[in-house]
Amino acid sequence: MCPRTPALPGLQRGFALGTAIFLLLVLTALGAAMLTFSSAQHAGSAMDVQGARALQAARAGIEWGAYQALRGAGCTGGSLTLGDFSVTVTASATASGALTACQITSTAATGVTGQISRVERQLQATVVK
Repeated sequence: MCPRTPALPGLQRGFALGTAIFLLLVLTALGAAMLTFSSAQHAGSAMDVQGARALQAARAGIEWGAYQALRGAGCTGGSLTLGDFSVTVTASATASGALTACQITSTAATGVTGQISRVERQLQATVVK
């Protein structure tokens, strides 16, 4: 003969269900937090890449301005478009005896001003001829 299991008192019924629901809620909240953190990390990495691209675009503007100054076109500025970057090159000349110094400033930018996706880098160089 099998011993009978006594019936559970009324207060202990459904205890496992409450615990399971609580654990599901905690795991859902943890998953949402991980998703938010992962999204922020991806956005930060994308902005870092855009910053490096902007720096290289600004360097290209400096090299273009130096080429203009050294080839005899004078110390002039201009605008370039490199991919999705607009590069503005400004230049000013200073003469000292037989030498002329050309101060070149290159600003590379992409995105809308005031938006979080805006990336801008600026470099300066001096070319003496």
